[in-house]
Amino acid sequence: MKLTIKEIAVFGMLGAVMYLSKMLMELFPNIHLLGVFTIAFTIVYRKKALYPIYIYVILNGIFCGFAAWWIPYLYIWTVLWGIVMLLPKKMPKKLQPVVYMTVCAAHGFLFGTLYAPVQALLFGLSFQGMIAWILAGLPWDCIHGISNFFCGILILPIVSVLRLAERSMGTAQE
Repeated sequence: MKLTIKEIAVFGMLGAVMYLSKMLMELFPNIHLLGVFTIAFTIVYRKKALYPIYIYVILNGIFCGFAAWWIPYLYIWTVLWGIVMLLPKKMPKKLQPVVYMTVCAAHGFLFGTLYAPVQALLFGLSFQGMIAWILAGLPWDCIHGISNFFCGILILPIVSVLRLAERSMGTAQE
């Protein structure tokens, strides 16, 4: 996955946009565009989408602290990336919004469950303790999943803008 200078600049900016969007939406707990950006970047850049995703993760650690809460970020966005990578590239146009919005929502609903194993290991929780931790977070995961679904309406417009930009720069990944 060799990068060009243009890609390094673009991916740096996209990672920064992810981080900025998170910071701007901090007022609204569990409502953000991170899943939207992860899916859109994966659709457009495929494997190389990991660069802006991990730039976001590193920026989060730098500015918010490399603490226990941050460790699951090392894999939690990769799970969403991997799911999108498994989806067919040539999906019927009418199906795309529903599929992408549903995947985005599912990641939000499952966020606490994906987060829980590392928390259990770090804090010495038993399996029952981990399940209790997941259950306690369900109201937040519901907000996360529902908001991800509705924010997911932005995925295809972002994909269109990214593809247009890539064509104008002559670096399209198709």
